[in-house]
Amino acid sequence: MRVTRFTDQNNPPTWGWISAEKIGPLNGDPYGAFSRIKPTIPLYDVTLLPPVIPGKIIGIGRNYSEHARERGVEVPVMPMFFIKAPTTVIATGEAIVLPPQSQRVEHEAELAIVIGKKGRWIDPAAASQHILGYTVANDVTARDLQEFDSQWGRAKGFDTFCPLGPWIDTDFDPSDAMISCRVNGELRQMSSTHEMIFPVGHLVAYLSSIMTLLPGDVILTGTPAGTGPLQAGDILETSVEGLGTIRNPVSMQANQT
Repeated sequence: MRVTRFTDQNNPPTWGWISAEKIGPLNGDPYGAFSRIKPTIPLYDVTLLPPVIPGKIIGIGRNYSEHARERGVEVPVMPMFFIKAPTTVIATGEAIVLPPQSQRVEHEAELAIVIGKKGRWIDPAAASQHILGYTVANDVTARDLQEFDSQWGRAKGFDTFCPLGPWIDTDFDPSDAMISCRVNGELRQMSSTHEMIFPVGHLVAYLSSIMTLLPGDVILTGTPAGTGPLQAGDILETSVEGLGTIRNPVSMQANQT
């Protein structure tokens, strides 16, 4: 099932489910008991919102060996992670805003895990029981600030630096799906989730050994090679095969000269 959040002239922001290019509201939410109302509203008549409002966003660094090599850093022996602020989240169609503090902002196409059930010390084999589903993400990064700072919080934490969407797919198989990124139609990134150093079950288990994972938490599983710069006026398209595509324009912050 594909679930998302949406709004239109008849509905305030609400959960919905998608079938055959139409959407219907959910009574309840996908983390608990809910019922589905027949999807009758054409998707083009609604505004899709971020499909999740995360309590925390956990990013995984260097989870594709080719990306580590292009960055000139070692492949990690255990998952590296960082935290992005929930205020980084935007929906498909919303603009990524380039901050005045950075001279080089880059795209990072990723598969995102959405947690559906609270868990601590989760066994890798039981990870799927704690996952609601998957969505498409871009871990936008101020690369120059990442290289300057000893921590990654500033480089990863600007508002609008985490496009998510267009929906959460609860039946998606993350084992071997193509991730791609295009800027103005030019292919920049393409790889398969099969190339992850640490697969989904390992990531969920590892992170839950450190912190409690809660419904709505998002795990960004890492980006493949090919990251590159974004400029004002660009159109960024991030896709995961069988899951969907998000499209985000890039703009300059209003007070930036």
